[in-house]
Amino acid sequence: MNAGRLVVIASTAVLVVSLITASWFAARLLIDRNDNALIASLGSGHDVAVSPEDPPALLFARLHFLTVRDRLDEAQPLLNRLAAGGDRRLAVAALYDMANARLRLAIDHLGSNKIDPAIPLVRLAKDNYRRALTLDPGFWDAKYNLDVAMRLVRDFPQLDVEGEELPPEAAKKLWTDLPGLPRGLP
Repeated sequence: MNAGRLVVIASTAVLVVSLITASWFAARLLIDRNDNALIASLGSGHDVAVSPEDPPALLFARLHFLTVRDRLDEAQPLLNRLAAGGDRRLAVAALYDMANARLRLAIDHLGSNKIDPAIPLVRLAKDNYRRALTLDPGFWDAKYNLDVAMRLVRDFPQLDVEGEELPPEAAKKLWTDLPGLPRGLP
């Protein structure tokens, strides 16, 4: 084989690899542009359906869209997907966003003196704040909001009487679940 022919083969191979790489980057650019358009559409208030295979950023945008509108049951599968995913930053943000939505809804219930639906919402919010803090222990906003939620519905140890179970009404007499809305600084 002569050197000229080897140069032609090598340059053709480099050209083919370059074209394949450029095509791949162009396809990725189009996909990212489409995802960004969907995220912008969700941000402007238009509902967009997503699938579990969509990128985590798009799933988070949909989760935020749903939580702002108090559609928490629809947002829960997205939260589960993001919390189990590999992106810790988005998992923490999703847990925090859902916890805030639950706490906001619970405070709305308390404002209209509906205590029974508020208690489970506060407990779920506390669970989400704790999970977010497990992933990011330095997340100050989650710590603060967890403290507020802890003041709304306290976590008291369960009383165990040897061989007996206390009826629920007896437990209610011992501890109040809802001490009241926190006022002022701690």
